[in-house]
Amino acid sequence: MSSIYDFEAQSIDGKPVPLRQFEGKPLLIVNTASACGFTPQFGGLEKLHQTYGSRGLVVLGFPSNQFGAQDPGSNDEIASFCQLNYGVSFPMMSKIDVNGANAHPLYQWLTAEAPGLLGSKAIKWNFTKFLVGKDGKVLKRYAPQDAPEKLSKDIEAALS
Repeated sequence: MSSIYDFEAQSIDGKPVPLRQFEGKPLLIVNTASACGFTPQFGGLEKLHQTYGSRGLVVLGFPSNQFGAQDPGSNDEIASFCQLNYGVSFPMMSKIDVNGANAHPLYQWLTAEAPGLLGSKAIKWNFTKFLVGKDGKVLKRYAPQDAPEKLSKDIEAALS
């Protein structure tokens, strides 16, 4: 696999989502959780979607229950929570594992392409973010505590 466009995900309502459909657009990929201290970042992610979506940015949320069991709900419950509490209108995917033997192949690739601190490939917590360029290559990895609004400069560069 040489670019993000070689992968497929599943939407939160169970439909296949070939990432090739986003070819030529920058992507912000985030592992999310509904009951985490960083959960309010959904609001910031939605703002990025609203601000930059018309220019091509695609925000993709991937719920995961791997950190402190902070997203135990079903895909339907997660979708409802995100919409009701944060007005999320960007695409949410089905719940996945982002670490370990059952990690989604997309996350295996993302963490290999953009290792974390000290070269660690593991996702450390909810709301780790990956910015992918129009060419399908990872531009940057952001820590969970990096607020979405702090990514604007990098997103602007990825859009130009």
